[in-house]
Amino acid sequence: MPKKMVGNENIIYKKYADENYSVLFNKKTGYFVRAEDKGFPEPLWSKHGPELLDISITNWCDQGCSFCYRQSTTKGTHMLLEDYELIMKQAKELDVFQVALGGGNPNQHPDFIKILETTVKYGIVPCYTTNGRGLTPEILKATKDLCGSVAISAYEPYSEFRSYLEKLFEYGIKANVHFVTDSKSIDTAISWLRNPPDFLQGINSLIFLNYKPIGRKPDMALLLKDTKKIKEFYSLVNSNKNVLKIGFDSCSISGVVKYVNVNANFYEGCDAGRFSAFVDEKLRMMPCSFMTNNDWFGDLKENSMLDIWQNNLYFKKYRNNILNNGCNSCDFQKTCMGGCPFIEELSQCDWKDERLGFDFKTK
Repeated sequence: MPKKMVGNENIIYKKYADENYSVLFNKKTGYFVRAEDKGFPEPLWSKHGPELLDISITNWCDQGCSFCYRQSTTKGTHMLLEDYELIMKQAKELDVFQVALGGGNPNQHPDFIKILETTVKYGIVPCYTTNGRGLTPEILKATKDLCGSVAISAYEPYSEFRSYLEKLFEYGIKANVHFVTDSKSIDTAISWLRNPPDFLQGINSLIFLNYKPIGRKPDMALLLKDTKKIKEFYSLVNSNKNVLKIGFDSCSISGVVKYVNVNANFYEGCDAGRFSAFVDEKLRMMPCSFMTNNDWFGDLKENSMLDIWQNNLYFKKYRNNILNNGCNSCDFQKTCMGGCPFIEELSQCDWKDERLGFDFKTK
């Protein structure tokens, strides 16, 4: 059984003696540490349950971005509030620390504020990513009062995105900016890093997300493979670390470990199915949100979250693919862990992988 530290209500400390590691989480700042016990290896996964849940509370969106991997439209459905509470009840039992609410555009869910309140009621920190539309004064106030963080997606022509970013600033919300890097947008990313635009000065951090060729328009040509531009991009990341707070999604790990000058203790490979999981608006639970085009999921209407996490066939195979990633000779293997175990084309290294017995091809 985990032990909880008594003290500051914003600090959660738990020791999982049977798993030989401990965690510390600051609900106020988001600071998180996972530390293995002396003499034991770093844990591959948290057997007691996920630490983070990525939850799609709606597949409704009127933006129509070409890179949307959920293929969200105005015909998308919303998660029922009672279904969300079911998730939170189980999440609390499994020591989930925070949830990342997504969609679609999550804040345009008709019960969005109630969803934030429900999350906090169960002692879990809500965060969300938005395209900026539907940020009413009520939602902005609830965001300020209840959320750990909020991210806004950057998209062309960037003028609309900037206007919503300014709304967040008006309420004293320091947002993260999510920027999808692909073979075309990389030029904009490079220009932003070379000469950071003024509107980035008020943000918390600039997070780069590797383009995934799935969803509405899965264009393989958009994959970032230009070695010259990749090197220039990461070189500018290194030179801007004291100017901008920069981060990456775990899908960029193969490039980060190779090109970014930072202590390896500050990042890790894919944590899907190991320390995090995804639940969609239909209560389908799977290791990663990029698996929604497939049948590899457990149904929370039929099984408990713990049962799916520990015993579902696809969760087991996903972890096995990370553990047996086939690149043991690589200097970065311990941190990169083979890169993305779902979309092998995302790799920004020279390794050509041979997957081990689990076909992750998308439909």
